[in-house]
Amino acid sequence: MYNKVQETVEFLKNKVENRPKIAIILGSGLGDLVDFVENKKIIPYEEIPNFPVSTVKGHAGQLVFGQINGVEVLVMKGRFHYYEGYDMKVVTYPQYVFKAFGIEKMVVSNAAGGINKEFNPGTLMLITDHINSFGTNPLIGKNDEKFGPRFPDLSEAYNKGLIESAKKVANKLGIEYKEGVYAGVTGPSYETGAEIKMFSLVGASAVGMSTVPEVIVANYLGIKVLGISCITNMATGIATKPHSHEEVVHIAKVAGAQFCNWVAETISEIA
Repeated sequence: MYNKVQETVEFLKNKVENRPKIAIILGSGLGDLVDFVENKKIIPYEEIPNFPVSTVKGHAGQLVFGQINGVEVLVMKGRFHYYEGYDMKVVTYPQYVFKAFGIEKMVVSNAAGGINKEFNPGTLMLITDHINSFGTNPLIGKNDEKFGPRFPDLSEAYNKGLIESAKKVANKLGIEYKEGVYAGVTGPSYETGAEIKMFSLVGASAVGMSTVPEVIVANYLGIKVLGISCITNMATGIATKPHSHEEVVHIAKVAGAQFCNWVAETISEIA
């Protein structure tokens, strides 16, 4: 694993002169943030040694280097999911590459189903914590101390300082947002009404099929995390119509303008 990561990083360092400290992961339908990146250098995943390839519609499968408001960034346009059949080490491989490349902060975004009945499709939610319902953990297996400790702390999985910075920016821009707990599930089937009721009872505000493994590994590696969910649909038992991925992507794109402005200004604030 360590040697694979070094090989990937060497390839990237030979491809780009950029040396960003901030990485951004874009969820389904939220790829328009790439339009905010100046002096772009785009590298398709399939060209990168040891990098997996995204198979999900709405996930382009590109690493984008450049600047947002003059701040160097590395953007993942398209992530990897456990439901695609990838091992958890593969799902979270980019975080290991981030750390070895010099990334110190990670902004992670996703499209999620709303559990909190005060939410509506299009709501932007700051993630304050998460519930791991994947039934596994990306750190299971022999630990390599070169990466991180055997038992990493997750008491502040989503960095409080970054959350406060995002709130400050949202208030300045007049962007409405909510705060809540994100429940991560394997997918690819949407949740049942009974499952959503269970998540509601244990305090989840939104549910989705990504993010949690990435955040666990980022914390393990010492990368500070800011998380934002775009509520693209109300969850089963709350929604009045069946779910579809097409609708998820559509609503994310509709809410995308505010999301992009918020993240772009937040990048300036946390840099």
